[in-house]
Amino acid sequence: MAKLFDRARSPHGVLGLGGAPFGNFGVAMDDEQAGRTLRRAWDGGVRYFDTAPHYGLGLSERRIGAELRRRPRADFVVSTKVGRLIVPRRPPLDRDDDGFLVPGDLGRRWDFTAAGVERSLEQSLDRLGLDLVDILFAHDPDQAWPGAAREALAALARLKAAGLVAAVGIGTNATAGLAGLIRAGVVDVIMLANRYSLLDQDALESVLTPAAEHGVAVVAAGVFATGLLSTAQPDPRATYEYRPAGAAVVGRARRIAAICADHGVALPAAALAFPLLHPAVAAVAVGMRSEQEVDEDLRQFAADLPAGLWPDLVAAGLIPAAAVTP
Repeated sequence: MAKLFDRARSPHGVLGLGGAPFGNFGVAMDDEQAGRTLRRAWDGGVRYFDTAPHYGLGLSERRIGAELRRRPRADFVVSTKVGRLIVPRRPPLDRDDDGFLVPGDLGRRWDFTAAGVERSLEQSLDRLGLDLVDILFAHDPDQAWPGAAREALAALARLKAAGLVAAVGIGTNATAGLAGLIRAGVVDVIMLANRYSLLDQDALESVLTPAAEHGVAVVAAGVFATGLLSTAQPDPRATYEYRPAGAAVVGRARRIAAICADHGVALPAAALAFPLLHPAVAAVAVGMRSEQEVDEDLRQFAADLPAGLWPDLVAAGLIPAAAVTP
């Protein structure tokens, strides 16, 4: 299944652009900045783009689509998600209430039914201005209701059989239940956010091992731990899993950074490279808010890391040996 990303592959692997910033997640940008950032990513060789209706109530899809539909369709991979239908909000709010700095005239409604999934894809294609997407994820079904994942995947399987998408899977922050879905053969790819990074290997045995055994690709998102691993020296004011980082996790990040520095490696470069050591991980995806962030992420992604870095992190008890030699 990793071959799905071949058209997005660089000599260093697949670096994907995560679409939440283009929905004004946490910080607003205008359309011009969004376009410049997306063009810089393209010019730098990024060919995998992930988005979702949830991101800015469709704004991310519209912005990413405006750039991608100017490109040859065979030259990129794009994924989006289903599960939250974008519907009129009555009464409207002044602002969205789910972390995105956009007007609140629209809202989200959970819907993993076959009709809801089909409608969501139709709306996404309209916003993107594309005829098809490569990967369609059920988005956070664990947050909806018991059985939502199975219901969504049954609908996604029909779309795949009809040739409307090339691959289907789940995008989630949670690992529970994923191994069963992998073994059942109902997913091609898993996008896993914040569960496999230098600071969290919760998914190693529960998701990555069965994924490797069954040929399921994993996209590791949130590899900077929502901020703490994004700078050479971890900032105690940074966030970890969208909240202020505690002293213990900051201390651990600093220990990792110190070993990286001993090897002449910047912490963000190690954070980007680490997930790709595992054979199940086909790509990493990170949010990029500006041309400067694009340039920095591409520079760190292309860094040459000495082989001795990983054994030293294992010896210090900071990462498990199985993450380096699965």
